[in-house]
Amino acid sequence: MPPAGITSRIRVRMSPRAIDEPHRASSQLELLFDLTFVVAVAAATAQLAHGIAEGHGLAEVVPFLQVFFAIWWAWMNFTWFASSYDTDDVPYRLLTMVQMAGVLVLAAGVPVAADHSDYGIITLGYLIMRVGLVAQWVRAGIEDPAGRRTALRYAVGITVAQLGWVLRYFIAEAGVLTWTSGLVFFCCLVALELAVPRWAERARSTNWHPYHIAERYGLFTIILLGESVLAASRGVAGALEAGRVGGPFVIIAGSGLVLLFALWWLYFLIEAGEGLSNRRHRSYLWGYGHYGIFVTLAALGAGLEVAVEQSGHAVEASPSALGYAVAVPVGLYVVLLWVVHAIVAGEPVLHFASVLGGAVVVLLLPLAAPWIGVTGVVAAIAALCVLLVAVTITTARARGEVIPDG
Repeated sequence: MPPAGITSRIRVRMSPRAIDEPHRASSQLELLFDLTFVVAVAAATAQLAHGIAEGHGLAEVVPFLQVFFAIWWAWMNFTWFASSYDTDDVPYRLLTMVQMAGVLVLAAGVPVAADHSDYGIITLGYLIMRVGLVAQWVRAGIEDPAGRRTALRYAVGITVAQLGWVLRYFIAEAGVLTWTSGLVFFCCLVALELAVPRWAERARSTNWHPYHIAERYGLFTIILLGESVLAASRGVAGALEAGRVGGPFVIIAGSGLVLLFALWWLYFLIEAGEGLSNRRHRSYLWGYGHYGIFVTLAALGAGLEVAVEQSGHAVEASPSALGYAVAVPVGLYVVLLWVVHAIVAGEPVLHFASVLGGAVVVLLLPLAAPWIGVTGVVAAIAALCVLLVAVTITTARARGEVIPDG
């Protein structure tokens, strides 16, 4: 036994954790792991914001979605593995830290990829992450006889997919791939990545903990909302440097903050743990659906950054384009949030009619940007989201439904 006060263990046999383990919460290592993704998401968001400000935001959308997939999928792989096999011993910690190092390498490669379409550093970072993850699955396969087939399937599937990413990089460097063929190749590899968990768990399901998974996704949502706050603060800094701070600046900065509060409130109107516990077979749809939620929150950060910045000095993008940079992520977010909640909830707290109506209005608001300005568009979007929160809570209370306190 370790001395009193020492919590880490040298080595523990890796075995599945109980799916009904009481009071299962994120470990300190998982929280540290999440922080490395703050750097990666911030790098991707900054590049998207730069493209929006220069008036070519649409051209940056596909590269942003591709880079964010790598970030999200790396986080996903670790999160679900940890929910099943977290031993918190020295080998586990070291292999997790290898994955963290890979995330930081990937983050370092985002600017080069955006500016010069050079994905070498990103590919290297992804390779480092996958080496650590494959080693974890191999260890699980060796030490857990009951889950060996599943673990080794994961190890093989991830390795094959990673070889595909490396191959894609070298083919692209040779100049063989066009933009279209490169995108098709990328989509095929994404399909392969998404298929690995389904294929691996046909042998035997892993023991992921529903309440732990729900908490982990909630924490990552909070991180992405924090990234939006960080991005908006960069916009504030840009406006302050220009020295032209007035009423529009105060309104748009305040509206952006209110908007983020409303989106946070909407996400946590339902606790997904119980739904995942009762509908484990829907976990793939719920988990994969969060890509849309996460990427829209990250994109919103970029839109808010430029929207706040333009209140202090001129940018290349038109008011309508800046309005859509905020409206599109928000509209998609609320619709996808309804979809994800509906997958695991018996009766969704969010109602489709109000969500769809709100999303349509949000997406139409940028058309009024030439008359009410970007400030008016962002303020109106924030007001609509606050109204959606109020209507949802009021309706649920009237029907006697329980709304989570936090």
